[in-house]
Amino acid sequence: MKKILFILFTFFSITSFAQTDDLPAYKKQPGVPQFMILQTDSTWFTTSSLPKNKPVIITYFSPECGHCQLEAQELAKHMDDLKNVNFVWASYFTPAEIKEFMTKYEMKDFKNVHFGRDVKYYLPVFYDLKFTPFTAVYDKQGKLIKTYETGIDFKELSELLK
Repeated sequence: MKKILFILFTFFSITSFAQTDDLPAYKKQPGVPQFMILQTDSTWFTTSSLPKNKPVIITYFSPECGHCQLEAQELAKHMDDLKNVNFVWASYFTPAEIKEFMTKYEMKDFKNVHFGRDVKYYLPVFYDLKFTPFTAVYDKQGKLIKTYETGIDFKELSELLK
């Protein structure tokens, strides 16, 4: 009987350890990730480039994605309410394709929105992405508030950031 209990205990210990190890990095490290994106002007934008004490919203997108395009349109409509939020839009597409997206959706003039190429493909791995757009919302202290795996609900977002 003791052998059976020992075997069961060992099995469940190993199983529970394996399950926690499968967690994506953002659930293990809930702060703003240490990203580095190549902006369309060939400069780097990193986590340390973000202004302090302001909420941060990181969106991983594809310029070809219809849902990403809708999200960009919605963001432009709600930008007056989101002036004090820092946005990072990252993609693996080329800087030229990202710049075309920024221009098409009139995002290039917003000083609080930063677009760039995730050259090392860091963010999709960090967030264990399955779909675009994927969005992570962080508070002023850099603590993760919420993730959106298929696009932002802007009404809910406004409430979260109050």
